[in-house]
Amino acid sequence: MEKHLKTIAIILAAVVVLLAGTLVWIWIDRGGVIKELNLEKEDLTQQMVQLRSEYDSLSTSNDTLSLRLMEEREKIDLLIERINKTEATNRSRMREYEKELGTLRSIMRSYIYQIDSLNTLNLALRKDASEAREEATRATRQYRDLQTTTEEYARQVEIGAQLKGRDFVMTGITETGKDSDRSSRISKLKVCGNLIENAISPKGPRYIYLRVKGPDGILLTNPDQGVFNAAGEQLVYSALREIDYQGSEIEFCIFFGGVGFSRGVYTAELFTSDGKIGATDILLR
Repeated sequence: MEKHLKTIAIILAAVVVLLAGTLVWIWIDRGGVIKELNLEKEDLTQQMVQLRSEYDSLSTSNDTLSLRLMEEREKIDLLIERINKTEATNRSRMREYEKELGTLRSIMRSYIYQIDSLNTLNLALRKDASEAREEATRATRQYRDLQTTTEEYARQVEIGAQLKGRDFVMTGITETGKDSDRSSRISKLKVCGNLIENAISPKGPRYIYLRVKGPDGILLTNPDQGVFNAAGEQLVYSALREIDYQGSEIEFCIFFGGVGFSRGVYTAELFTSDGKIGATDILLR
């Protein structure tokens, strides 16, 4: 009986030793696994940081793509923060992060492709633009060579028929009709100039339109203002003058008043229905 008990004691002791060894091995192995998981976490974090750097290196002049790249960078920053807050032993969550890393890489590859495509397109457009400019230069030369054709001759006649002006001068006029450049004394502005001789321009009544802008660049008007058409563009005038144009050079003056004048530079622009014919200015003290 005593011998039997000794045998059992020996067996139990052996089992205890075996269990203790097993526990020690498991503890050592667990520490190794945790160390390995921490290394995997660090590696995953570094991959995220590297991906963030790669996104930073991408740039494009396309506003939509730039906005999307910024959104992806924000996603990576958030993911890095989540990884840092997650225990390395949470393997399921780490696998989710790895999948998200893969997705972000795929998205980046698509952006790289889009940016390269845009760059290629821009290069092609620049090349096309250069070729177009060269073609336009050649066409211009050819166009000039064909000025004797009927269509070109008609166009030149139309342009030549447009009225042109010169020698425009603006002065300030007081209530007594004297010239002055003092803003406190003048009651109106007088703009004078000449319509140049043009034998092929239509003869008869023609309107000269005056647009006066104050020192602040705002168009000055009064109750007599109206709208006119100059070369297809509708504009508001400050004053107008009708003249009888018979093809010879003619001098004219237009007056504008009915408003208060302050110090500064006043600009006058003159138009006919053909377009702008000149401009002048005056500095009022």
